Amino acid sequence: MNVESIISDWCLAGAQALYGNEIAASHIQIQKTKKDFEGDYTLIVFPFVKLARKSPEAIGKEIGEYLLANVREVSAYNVIKGFLNIALTPEFWADRLNQALATPNYGIAEPNSGKTIMVEYSSPNTNKPLHLGHVRNNLLGNAVSKILKASGKKVYMVNLVNDRGIHICKSMIAWKLFGNGETPESTGKKGDHLVGDYYVRFDKEFRAQVKEMVASGMEEEEAKKKAPILLQAQDLLRKWEAKDVETINLWSTMNGWVYEGFEKTYNDLGITFDRTYYESQTYLLGKELVMKGLEAGVFFKKEDGSVWIDLTDDGLDQKLLLRGDGTSVYMTQDLGTAHQRFDEYTLDEHIYVVGNEQNYHFQVLRLVLKKLGFSWADSITHLSYGMVELPEGKMKSREGTVVDADELVDEMVSTARQMSEELGKLDGLTEQQAIDVNRMVGLGALKYFILKVDPKKTMMFDPKESIDFNGNTGPFIQYTHARIKSLLRKAKDAGTEAPSSINLSLCLSQKEIDLIKMLDLYPEVVSTAADQLSPAIIANYAYDMAKEFNQFYHDSPIIKEDNEEIRQMRLALSQQIALTIKSGMSLLGIEVPEKM
Repeated sequence: MNVESIISDWCLAGAQALYGNEIAASHIQIQKTKKDFEGDYTLIVFPFVKLARKSPEAIGKEIGEYLLANVREVSAYNVIKGFLNIALTPEFWADRLNQALATPNYGIAEPNSGKTIMVEYSSPNTNKPLHLGHVRNNLLGNAVSKILKASGKKVYMVNLVNDRGIHICKSMIAWKLFGNGETPESTGKKGDHLVGDYYVRFDKEFRAQVKEMVASGMEEEEAKKKAPILLQAQDLLRKWEAKDVETINLWSTMNGWVYEGFEKTYNDLGITFDRTYYESQTYLLGKELVMKGLEAGVFFKKEDGSVWIDLTDDGLDQKLLLRGDGTSVYMTQDLGTAHQRFDEYTLDEHIYVVGNEQNYHFQVLRLVLKKLGFSWADSITHLSYGMVELPEGKMKSREGTVVDADELVDEMVSTARQMSEELGKLDGLTEQQAIDVNRMVGLGALKYFILKVDPKKTMMFDPKESIDFNGNTGPFIQYTHARIKSLLRKAKDAGTEAPSSINLSLCLSQKEIDLIKMLDLYPEVVSTAADQLSPAIIANYAYDMAKEFNQFYHDSPIIKEDNEEIRQMRLALSQQIALTIKSGMSLLGIEVPEKM
């Protein structure tokens, strides 16, 4: 039971003893005492005024005296207007530390004890390699899934690969026109990079054709619709949907190149999925739903044969669901995959991790599914996150001005090695240990810098700032963990190990109590992060913990403490902090080194 619940029970018992059973649990409001006041937790006494018919100050004093007389864990109280500030004994906090020490997987709920949730993330197109924007998506989706699992939810982590549509046809037609048969093997390039190069080449050729047509007297908008290379790509899409053998073979080959490239990037980032869906296998399900909706009068058909839904009465507009030539759009396949997933799994919620530029898309998706009669439509959640920007501005895939995920990972690991060597962090490590630490630090810096920002916010990514060993960074937290592990090893070599419990009668310092309070918050932090779908809550908790420990380490002797019981208590406290930092960072997909 968390501390707020414990104090709520005490205060409820006291209020009922003083003012009768008309006092209900709903009257009890507990919050952490503000830093400017003495105490640990605060009871808001205003809800009792009407029943007790006394002033807030008098009520606060009476409940405070009751707690002091009847609850041995309460050491003092003070009343400020309508607020009763309650102070707890050092023995209470020592017992809370013992409970943490005795709890395997402290802070982590019983597996599969809560709701069943599916989280879709990554969802790449097969016309380009993964870039920095995809990195934020993947890291968010992976961390949110881990945090939901840690809060007791049963979680399915899934990917939907957008492996069909006009985007891949653009890369395919560019390869047919300009590729001369080259392959990843013949060029030495990762397959996703090779295909991405042809997506950029398509855009370059398209722009050139439009410019030439405009120079010949055609309006720009018309030129954009009639550019020969675009018409060829559109024709290729129609051939694909018609199952033209040659087109399907080329599509399979080029997508195969991309999948191999994606797999390496996912492995490097530590990203996994329980299941991968492919749009090419699900878009027909969406078409079936659209046709049923058309027959039921939910949708309507325009003169060109395209199918739409009119959402103007809902404050939106008309939304295309099927093109006039019969080809589908993103909405089509999202309808199909949503139906398939809720049909296959007993889901309480489906979370889509997708950037905020798709807010309207998911608003429409929920609305269309509701109009089709699916009661589970309200169980769809869009985790809308902000874009990642660079100091020089936004990234554009079609122009090739993106930060490639593979190059970014390599750069981060290389920078980690350079900085670690300059600071002497690798002294005493073998070459393999140094390689492993550099990879942990480089990836930890990248992941932490992205995940410490609230998902809803647009963020500016600065690689140099992210890998600093000071401040709110992954390497700072990793180094703190390594420092504690080194401390524990030195203590063991000196014949002292961290005990499994501490003496409750020890006189704890205020700094030790503050650290125990932070540890005590971990289960609540995990729960809150799960409720808010925000890894940033875990990230910043881990930083605060590391910062507070380093101050404690600087001010208080641990191994050199003369009093054996205090020395053991501090070792136990340090060990639990290391375990909690490791646990929290693992929820972010970040490893922490034993040595550094």
